[in-house]
Amino acid sequence: MVRQRNKPWADDFLKENSHFVIPDPSEKKDIWHEVFGNNNPIHLEIGTGKGQFLAGMAKQFPEINFIGIEVAKSIVVTAAQKLMETDQDNILLINENAEKLREIFAENEISTIYLNFSDPWPKNRHEKRRLTFRTFLDQYKEVLQPNGELILKTDNRGLFEYSLVSFSEFGMDLKEVNLDLHKAEDPENVMTEYEAKFSANGQVIYRCRAQFS
Repeated sequence: MVRQRNKPWADDFLKENSHFVIPDPSEKKDIWHEVFGNNNPIHLEIGTGKGQFLAGMAKQFPEINFIGIEVAKSIVVTAAQKLMETDQDNILLINENAEKLREIFAENEISTIYLNFSDPWPKNRHEKRRLTFRTFLDQYKEVLQPNGELILKTDNRGLFEYSLVSFSEFGMDLKEVNLDLHKAEDPENVMTEYEAKFSANGQVIYRCRAQFS
């Protein structure tokens, strides 16, 4: 989990940049294509961090619209500052809790969901907070298109194993289970800030692609 000091000017920044960090995102439900001004597929990253992944993906795939959702206001501000400098017109941010996906997106409105280095919440009593817990999977299934993908990347073996079980118990189809992503040298892989740091230290990165059946 990314932690940053409080930014007392964050509210003013968000108001001044409401074209980029969308206020009241529930008002855009079912009309996100209109917000982007095209009918390109929409990909959603839950837990945006400082924006490195979105920046890289938006540049590499200009034919896709990207939305990042992040609950921490200070982190959203940091990501927005970085992403607006890229001048990519296929990125938007939302400062909201991922528990509210149904309020923000219509059924089948999203093509792909990314979970990158999510908080593992290792204690059993915090299981319901994990972004691969069944209540979150319920939401993902609703907002994703029928053939949409859920893509998980993490350095945490415990979260990865838990997620694989959670996906299987939910009846999802596992399209990829990669126990050493960087060894595979996927040319389309865009690293997050954490991923670059962890891999530089020799840590293994896990990735899974799954679909709802």
